Amino acid sequence: MKKPNTVYVIDDDKIYTYLLSRQIKSTDFCNQTLIFNNGLEAIEYLTVIQQSNEELPDVILLDLNMPVMDGWQFLDAFEDLMLSKNITIYIVSSSIDEADHKRAEGYSVRNFYVKPMSKDNLTEIKKDIMSA
Repeated sequence: MKKPNTVYVIDDDKIYTYLLSRQIKSTDFCNQTLIFNNGLEAIEYLTVIQQSNEELPDVILLDLNMPVMDGWQFLDAFEDLMLSKNITIYIVSSSIDEADHKRAEGYSVRNFYVKPMSKDNLTEIKKDIMSA
């Protein structure tokens, strides 16, 4: 696979998403980044674009602790979507709780990163995606 075209960042921390967006741009991680403040916004958007045949994202960077719909609720709802494309999900959370890491193994999550993401983390993910 080539470099990701579209990446969704699902995280309610505006400062963090701003900094992450800048890192994504500076590392040429992808062509387009969309930010969602919670899981519900992302699920609703995925549902709409799936029905309109617009391009689905290649990668989702998902926080766990958010209002409205947290990362776990997003993952549950995501599994119920019948999407026409495999989307690679990485959890990016401030949680260092081993129970969260174990719980993530029960979902189709590629890896779990502890915030803040570094440029090295993004490079690692990009290599992982491109080698798939």
